Amino acid sequence: MLVAIDMSKHRQEVLIERPEGGRRRRMTIMATKADYDRLADELSSRGRPIVVGFEATGNYHRTLAHRLLSAGFELRLISSVALARTREALHNGWDKNDSKDAQVILHMLRISATQRYVDPLAAGINDLQEMS
Repeated sequence: MLVAIDMSKHRQEVLIERPEGGRRRRMTIMATKADYDRLADELSSRGRPIVVGFEATGNYHRTLAHRLLSAGFELRLISSVALARTREALHNGWDKNDSKDAQVILHMLRISATQRYVDPLAAGINDLQEMS
């Protein structure tokens, strides 16, 4: 299953796509521990391998990413520049507050235009040189 998350400060838009197709499931979760737990439980109950993609936005992504990593999901990072260019190409326009962001992230997951997400603090990387 593919899960695309459009991150923001107070709430996240989630789009879930099953491999066999059909209707996508949309969810809105608030930036709270209860909602993050609800999302992790919802995804765990699917009983399938799940790949979660998102764009790192400020530090807003870190708490949800940590929760999903600790639940055992594979996290994929989408480049902000690649996301903006793809959004322009697919939807002939660009608006940062566009509701199509989760759809574009899902597209990027499908074509594997992502990189593996590593949380530097969880991985014990404390130095920028060490990370590079």
